[in-house]
Amino acid sequence: MTSSILSEGGSFFMYPLLLILILILILFVLEIIKKASTKKTISLINSISLFAIVWGFFGQIIGLMSAFEAIQYAGDISPTVLAAGLRISFIAPVFGILIFLISRLEIFVLTILNK
Repeated sequence: MTSSILSEGGSFFMYPLLLILILILILFVLEIIKKASTKKTISLINSISLFAIVWGFFGQIIGLMSAFEAIQYAGDISPTVLAAGLRISFIAPVFGILIFLISRLEIFVLTILNK
């Protein structure tokens, strides 16, 4: 199921988001193991998480532009096809927002542990 969601959301955008998620999880685990989080790592996680949101929305915009171009050439399409396309266009931004939320939780935990 996961691979189909990654492919459905656009592999050019979804696989980098997956790598970003893995990266922030690795950074978090390394900071927990060190038992001393640095501001540099927290700032890095923050920057990476913001990039994840932007990358997800960039993927959505590119996908919508391609879809609207296809609709323009196809002419009349059914609302069902349009709804399915819109649903697919939200996969990358939702994944980017999920990564952002996970990183915010990580930053919260690292900040608490640092005090």
